[in-house]
Amino acid sequence: MPNFQIKGLDHVGITVKDLNASADWYIKVLGLKKYKLEKWGEFPIFLLAGQTGIALFPQSENQDQQKDSIDHFAFNVSNTDFELARKHFESLNLKYTFKDHHYFHSLYINDPDGHVVELTTLIGKEEDFYQV
Repeated sequence: MPNFQIKGLDHVGITVKDLNASADWYIKVLGLKKYKLEKWGEFPIFLLAGQTGIALFPQSENQDQQKDSIDHFAFNVSNTDFELARKHFESLNLKYTFKDHHYFHSLYINDPDGHVVELTTLIGKEEDFYQV
């Protein structure tokens, strides 16, 4: 057992076809804040909600997007924000999928490169799910 604790998800690195188009999508659809740091050059572009988010990297010409992609990544939101997100997606005419995971409700959408983005919210008491 390690003698340290993980605080939470920091970021997920994903490859995309168009850095700027993807960054714009995450800003418009999820309201993430763009961090593009001069010392790093053109990439990665970090898109964060607080201290959690994604890092965008360019897809190489010979890269198989499906092979190098990830299954999905999830952001946690409050119950209120979950409903606000659903309404926001509908106002943008985004196709989304709702799933009831017993302890959590989730909305799934796809970004411009087909990555599955999940917004998830706990629907019961924290102690019923997060047991030590």
